[in-house]
Amino acid sequence: MFKIIGWLLGSVVLLYALVFAVFYLFQDKFVFQTKSLPVEYAFNFNQEFEEFFIPTGKSDTLNALFFRAKREPAGLILYFHGNANNLQRWGEYAVDFTSLGYDVLMIDYRGYGKSTGTPSEENLYEDAQTILQWSTDTFDYKKLILYGRSLGSAVASHLAITANADLLILETPFEELEDVLYFFSSQYKFSNKTFLPKISCSRVIIQGTHDGVVPLSSALKLKPLLDADDRFVIIAGGNHHNLREFDEYHITLREVLK
Repeated sequence: MFKIIGWLLGSVVLLYALVFAVFYLFQDKFVFQTKSLPVEYAFNFNQEFEEFFIPTGKSDTLNALFFRAKREPAGLILYFHGNANNLQRWGEYAVDFTSLGYDVLMIDYRGYGKSTGTPSEENLYEDAQTILQWSTDTFDYKKLILYGRSLGSAVASHLAITANADLLILETPFEELEDVLYFFSSQYKFSNKTFLPKISCSRVIIQGTHDGVVPLSSALKLKPLLDADDRFVIIAGGNHHNLREFDEYHITLREVLK
C-alpha cells in the first residue's frame, strides 16, 4: 500500500515538474498571445479612425489607431489592451469613450497586429512611453486619461508613475502577474502592487465578481493601495470579457469621465 502511495505521489510531483518546465520554457506564448496582421490589412469599424505607424526601439514600429470624439474632445485616452489578439478586436471598444467626448489612441504592442518586433515586459513599458511622447508631440489635449485592461493594467499603471495624467482607469487588473498563474512562477512581474503607490493621479479600478482569468480576490489586493477619493467598482456577475455589457460599467465611465 505504501509503495503504491509513494509511486502515486512521485508521479504527481514528476508531472507537476514537467508541466512547470514546459510552462516556464514557453511562457512567452502564454503571456503574450499575439495575433499578427499583414501591413496591408484594412481595419473595419463603425466609426471613423486614423491609422499611424510610430517608430520605437532601434528599428521597430508600433501600429496605432486614433478615434475622434463625437463632439469637441474633453481629453485624450491612451488605451492599453490585454495580452491577446490585436487592434481589430480592441478598436471595437473605442466607442465607449468617443461617445463620452474623448479622443482615443490605441496601440498594438510590439509583435501584435501590424506592430513589428518582439513583446517583453520592458518592451511593453517602452511602447507605452513611446506612444505617450508621440501623442504629446502630435495632439493638444485638455486632459490625459490612461486606461489599462488586464495585462495592459500594469502597462498603464507603470506609465502613470511618470506621466502627467489626470486619471488612471484599470479594468480587470491583477496584483501582479504571478498572482493569476496560480502554482507557476514567471520571469515577468507586471506588478500593479508595486506601481500603484507611486502614482499621484486619481485611480479607478473596475472588476467583475465572476472573472475566471483575474479573480476578484487578486484585484481586491489592490484596494488598500487606493486613496479615499479613488474608486473600486465591483460589477456583480461580470467576468473577464463582458464588463462593458453591464450598465454599471458605462455609468462608472460617465461619472469618472464627466
